[in-house]
Amino acid sequence: MDMEFSPEDLAFQQEVRTFIAENYPEELRGKQDEGEELSKEDFLAWHKVLHKKGWVAPAWPVEYGGTGWTPTQRFIFSEETARADCIRLMPFGLAMVGPVIYTFGTPEQKAYFLPRILSGEDWWCQGYSEPGAGSDLASLRTVAVPDGDDYIVNGQKTWTTMAQHADWGFFLVRTDKDAKQQEGISFLLIDMKSPGITVRPIITLGGEHEVNEVWLEDVRVPQSQRVYEENKGWTCAKFLLAHERTGIAGVAASKRGVEKVKAIARTELDGDKPLIQNAFFKRKIAELEVDLTALEFTELRSLAGPNAGRGPGPESSLLKIKGSEIQQRLTELTLEAVGHYGAPYFRGFGEGDNEHPIGPDYAHRAAPTYFNVRKTTIYGGSNEIQRNIIAKMVLGL
Repeated sequence: MDMEFSPEDLAFQQEVRTFIAENYPEELRGKQDEGEELSKEDFLAWHKVLHKKGWVAPAWPVEYGGTGWTPTQRFIFSEETARADCIRLMPFGLAMVGPVIYTFGTPEQKAYFLPRILSGEDWWCQGYSEPGAGSDLASLRTVAVPDGDDYIVNGQKTWTTMAQHADWGFFLVRTDKDAKQQEGISFLLIDMKSPGITVRPIITLGGEHEVNEVWLEDVRVPQSQRVYEENKGWTCAKFLLAHERTGIAGVAASKRGVEKVKAIARTELDGDKPLIQNAFFKRKIAELEVDLTALEFTELRSLAGPNAGRGPGPESSLLKIKGSEIQQRLTELTLEAVGHYGAPYFRGFGEGDNEHPIGPDYAHRAAPTYFNVRKTTIYGGSNEIQRNIIAKMVLGL
């Protein structure tokens, strides 16, 4: 694969770099530097800047609001936003339900929902996992019963990320209890303000309110908000998961993370020699970088697929496995590099007050981030499930 950028690509890279430097919200940068928990408005601030520029959905087809960029340009954009420590745009609308709607939705659904996803007017959440139906998603028990032109939906979803902020959610529901598991599922778009929906917080080990459980009790949903055919929602679900798994890889963010770990490891802590001088630690970083480079080439090949008219295939499972494992190794190295200052109970304790946590600033988020990233090998379909997919779809076993 030719990794050399053309003059046109280099010019584009400079354009992106300049745009970020001049337009990334300063107030957002301040909150990130302080390690503050970001609000819905914070996430939407950068989203709206990119939307105004026309850069918010690079992977979408041009006719629906995409940029028309080449795979190389999309790669450069991802690299530059990670390099500048830009916050990640919420994927639920842009990277997940948006592609489902423009691929399987009705003209009316496309006309209504896609512009609102692009503008950030609607914030989305994902109603897939349930208690007892996570990796075995096809065993979900949330039911939707037809009632005139509507469905009546009852059930429970869990680990619903950012549902406390959501305007809409995309939900998998069972519409035929007698059919085979995958054949009796439908894909519904549900207004999160509908009567009968209750969102309850789940506080993570890092102390954040990121995920939730969602209860649906006699929620009335118009059948016009079903995407694709009744009982054929598994087709949409698989399509969406392939896009989600590709996004989970997070190559550009991991490359930036490696740079940060190296910077920490070069710092003298408590008078000790920099950790980067430790041969065992250097070997761990080198091994991580080798794996990350291999993943980067795999992602570049994957990016060429949609450009040739294909969506993500089984290679998305490869990206998900290696990408999530690399992210976990990265947080482990970060925690090792900050030493005892990464201890969770240090966060929020200062010398005589609670304003300034103990230790260097770069250590304060090490433990919460470590705990949070343990989930990456589970969500989007556990890595064990991904290995089964690879065995079947790639190896033909």
